[in-house]
Amino acid sequence: MISYKELGLVNTREMFAKAVSGGYAIPAFNFNNLEQLQAIIQAAAAQKSPVILQVSKGARNYANQTLLRYMAEGAVEYAKELGWEKPQIALHLDHGDSFEVCKSCVDMGFSSVMIDASHLPYEENVALTKKVVEYAHQFDVTVEAELGVLAGVEDEVSSEVSHYTRPEEVIDFTTKTGCDSLAISIGTSHGAYKFTAEQCTRDPKTGLLVPPPLAFDILKEIENKLPGFPIVLHGSSSVPQEYVEMINTYGGKMPDAVGIPEEQLRKAAASAVCKINIDSDSRLAMTAAVRKVFAEKPGEFDPRKYLGPARDEMKKVYEHKICNVLGSNGKA
Repeated sequence: MISYKELGLVNTREMFAKAVSGGYAIPAFNFNNLEQLQAIIQAAAAQKSPVILQVSKGARNYANQTLLRYMAEGAVEYAKELGWEKPQIALHLDHGDSFEVCKSCVDMGFSSVMIDASHLPYEENVALTKKVVEYAHQFDVTVEAELGVLAGVEDEVSSEVSHYTRPEEVIDFTTKTGCDSLAISIGTSHGAYKFTAEQCTRDPKTGLLVPPPLAFDILKEIENKLPGFPIVLHGSSSVPQEYVEMINTYGGKMPDAVGIPEEQLRKAAASAVCKINIDSDSRLAMTAAVRKVFAEKPGEFDPRKYLGPARDEMKKVYEHKICNVLGSNGKA
């Protein structure tokens, strides 16, 4: 059993409470490798922003759970080297799909876990979430749960259709499960292709797809039923068109990739939404930078020469999200 506190990590309870009362959101950035982790810590340390290092089940299998433990511990020490005296860094399991996976993460030093049983019938979701909460809370590990289903594909999470969260269920669910935060479905979606062309309108000037607005009426109703309770938005990448264009320019093929407009995310961050998940945007930045190097220098084979620029581009994305979208800069 490894305690996250021994690694210098924190859970999400205090950072969420401050975010809800302060009208901003904590960035939850997914990572799979060293360059992504470096960029996240560089951005958070530079902007003094609390940050959640988010690891999916697939990323955990890819990176190895033992290496992840030491990477998280190293991230805390790296942040201190960068001048962040008291880093507020959480290590979080994203979309855990079983009690066993969540337990394993708690035992290996994660400070927060998500149990996603949203695909199950309501009572089964309640029962599995409650089981994870009871185990995790023994070790002061916080638990995120989910009500409603997001469409889209990201890692092993996939659904063709979305189901909005039912506000009438949230009080019963949070009371019975004891979860610390609740991921809801109000129109965000996983991946870089969040909406079909049929769901969007098309800007007559640019030809780009314009996605449908988020269901802020549902969010407001949930806020009214759970005043002050931490709400989470998944699938909240904005899919920056400059990176889509770079990828397509340098040999890629990503037609009609579209994300959540940043003005809608700013509005959400100012509400009870205190954690916003961002993954695809950094993937796009990394891919665009790597493709550019390969196109301009086809003889390059030193990984540092293409992963270095990719890391720098991701840091730009992370700092932009922290400062201009979530408002978490200067909060740690």
